[in-house]
Amino acid sequence: MAEQTQKYSEFKGQPRLPKFAIPKRYNLKLKPDLTTCKFSGSVQISVDVVSDTKLLVLNAAELSVNPKSVKFTSNNKVAEAVEVELSEHDEIVVIEFKESLPIGVGFLSMEFEGTLTDRMKGFYRSSYEHNGVKKNMAVTKFEPADARRCFPCWDEPACKATFKVTLEVPSELVALSNMPVIDEKLNEDLKTVYYQESPIMSTYLVAVVVGLFDYVEDYTPDGIIVRVYTQVGKTSQGKFALDVAVKTLGLYKEYDVHYFAAHLTDVIQHLLFKKNRYFEVPYSLPKLDMIAIPDAVGAMENYGLVTYRETTLLYDDKHSAAANKQTVAIVVAHELAHQWFGNLVTMEWWTHLWLNEGFATWVSYLAADSMFPDWQIWTQFLDESSEGLRLDGLAESHPIEVDINHAGEIDEIFDAISYWKGASVIRMLQSYLGPGSFQRALAIYTKRYACSNAKTEDLWSVLQEESGELVNKLMNSWTKQQGYPVVSVKVKDHVLEFEQSQFLLSGSHGEGQWIVPITLCCGSYDARTRFLLQTKSESLNIKEFLGASTASGSPWCKINVDQTGFFRVKYDEDLSARLRDAIERKSLSASDKYGILDDYYALSMACQLSLTSLLILMSAYREELDYTVLSNLISIALKVARIVADAAPELLDDLKLFFINLFQNSAQRLGWDPKQGESHLDAMLRGELLTALSAFGHDITLDEASRRFQIFLDDRNTHVLPPDLRKAVYVAVVLKVSKSDRTSYDSLLRIYRETDLSEEKTRILGSLASYRDPEIINEFLNFLLSSEVRSQDAVCGLSVSREARETAWNWLKENWDHLSKTYGAGFLITRFISAIVSPFTSYDKAKEVEHFFSSRMKPYIARTLKQSIERVHINSAWVKSIQTEKHLADVVKELAYRKY
Repeated sequence: MAEQTQKYSEFKGQPRLPKFAIPKRYNLKLKPDLTTCKFSGSVQISVDVVSDTKLLVLNAAELSVNPKSVKFTSNNKVAEAVEVELSEHDEIVVIEFKESLPIGVGFLSMEFEGTLTDRMKGFYRSSYEHNGVKKNMAVTKFEPADARRCFPCWDEPACKATFKVTLEVPSELVALSNMPVIDEKLNEDLKTVYYQESPIMSTYLVAVVVGLFDYVEDYTPDGIIVRVYTQVGKTSQGKFALDVAVKTLGLYKEYDVHYFAAHLTDVIQHLLFKKNRYFEVPYSLPKLDMIAIPDAVGAMENYGLVTYRETTLLYDDKHSAAANKQTVAIVVAHELAHQWFGNLVTMEWWTHLWLNEGFATWVSYLAADSMFPDWQIWTQFLDESSEGLRLDGLAESHPIEVDINHAGEIDEIFDAISYWKGASVIRMLQSYLGPGSFQRALAIYTKRYACSNAKTEDLWSVLQEESGELVNKLMNSWTKQQGYPVVSVKVKDHVLEFEQSQFLLSGSHGEGQWIVPITLCCGSYDARTRFLLQTKSESLNIKEFLGASTASGSPWCKINVDQTGFFRVKYDEDLSARLRDAIERKSLSASDKYGILDDYYALSMACQLSLTSLLILMSAYREELDYTVLSNLISIALKVARIVADAAPELLDDLKLFFINLFQNSAQRLGWDPKQGESHLDAMLRGELLTALSAFGHDITLDEASRRFQIFLDDRNTHVLPPDLRKAVYVAVVLKVSKSDRTSYDSLLRIYRETDLSEEKTRILGSLASYRDPEIINEFLNFLLSSEVRSQDAVCGLSVSREARETAWNWLKENWDHLSKTYGAGFLITRFISAIVSPFTSYDKAKEVEHFFSSRMKPYIARTLKQSIERVHINSAWVKSIQTEKHLADVVKELAYRKY
């Protein structure tokens, strides 16, 4: 295939393919060789030529196309290509024919070859062991733009077509694709497997997996066969996901109102009684396969064949933690939501990625809440919403709808904006429009754009039709502009004064302005109102709806009730004091207590509120019982301790004592050992509390962890170290070690090597990162790059201790060329940058990082690098601000030794 620089230059550097022709149907044949890790194939594409052209331009990358095989057949006439040119940079192949192609439908055919790489994209290889022998499997992962690495195609979401797949594979292996098998022919050691033709879909949803697997299966009430495929011997770990999948397909198609009504929130109950179908469109394929892949990034919603990283699909009753069970349920529900949002109705272009990810995220929480009401999943959703708020508080964030000019830019927008901000603004809109109206509009939208493509405006249009509200005007400010507001609230007599400005963690104010759905209640959740803040400022007289509560003095006022809005709130001192009192008197919902704390923390980081005031607020949570609120309190305490260690290290001992006192009562309530019949949330909370107490140096916790760890080393089946405790204990023994004693490091590595449970391996990697000794950390970071650690697991060990920051940075610099070559473009390489760079707290370090990457810049790391450097600047400003607080030392000491 010719590689040229000048010819066909008009097609190079373009974000989209030209529209000379439209693909209608692919007949794809693939033959992977799992020994040489090569593959060959052929494709015949039914193409509708819609304008005069001698050229066809489609996507291809890292493939070798046989030029002599390229032909176009129409009306029984065969035209051979006169030139086939590949542009690797633009990932396109330009095919030129001698004469113009006939207008109408013809058939483009060609043969090609490629390599099964280990980069977890395109058509790649994953390794596993069977009976002690290392083997390879072949797997596809095409989202966002990697189908082109498997076969030449129109690799854009709007270029939907049907696919008929044929595989030639070793006869002893399982071969899966999107559709059921219709025929299979044996030829000695090989078999040829033929699959049903798929419904119309985008190239990124085509899927193939070839390897050695077992499975468990079940059926939905309407006869859809659902299977979970695992490595041989692990099928028991697939049963929980199978159960979740069968129930989820039923929930998305048709809710069983009577079964779930007693467990759902009032909002969802209303939704279900209005309509007992959510999407009102059934799952459109005859089967659903879900498969656990040893080497995979997250999960991928391929139509009818969903691939998962093992930790997101497999659950082991004896060795998995409650948090992992929750992860499996939510991820399965997320990927199955995509069978409607993404697969059936597909975004027109990657600018509208959030239509896929935001909706699938929101709907997955809807499903999880239905199946597991005791998990209080909508309160836990706030953790994810906060992730979106944190990223969108950066100047280097991006709008929900972001222009994409090159395929290399797409990976970086699979982030907290597309997922968590997207899901949060959907939740905000549903809360504003009401659940009934919202659900009816979604059902109409799904039916109207089924088997087609849609833009954000299409969704707004349907919601506007159904609700009668100006949805387009309301939501454009949330999807088309970057960032979100902080709403500042002051009280004077019975008048609340509201003012909005763009919130930035840097402390500066942006120029954005939003239409903000404000909800508020005062003194009671019965006294509430709502309005749209459409200007910079507005006043509201609250006397009229306070009623009898005005007689009791000055009631508390909570803005953004239950945190359904995607914005921060800053209260004046009077309102803040009333809310602290309401927290201590347990007058607020868990969601509101979470929101107040999270906003305070963000405002303190932005130097708009003092750390002193944040610590005083945190002390009001000393009797907190809710899992999600306590989990966030722990997370904030750990981050505050880290920043104080840089800003005012002389205060660190007293600060840690305050935090130990803050969490000790809750830890004592739960104890070390699980109680019969205790809740899922208590099981998760116990481990987080004990991890925090260890991090703050609580000697009793550290000693007990060491005792249990020694018992566990002698007996892996001991009851003293159940899965929910293991991370806490592993971290504790790591933190307790002295510089000269590496026993715990070697012991944890031994456990890592002995287990075949992916969850346990990632748990150990995360714990080992807590080491403070530079020599051990450097050894550990090198271990992450060894053949013993799967590529996607390496990032689990990057969150090193504060003492090891410099060691990790030097290691990153020394290994950058190797990392770039190993991981290439994509999600994993950006995690190395963000995890290692972001925790620094000095302007000089930011300059050093900038200088290092100035000669190593690539489009696929640009956004992440800018965000990481911005975080260093934010940390640096916060350190300087803390150092100017006059009363901080006195407050820390008083909190540390306060008697409750």
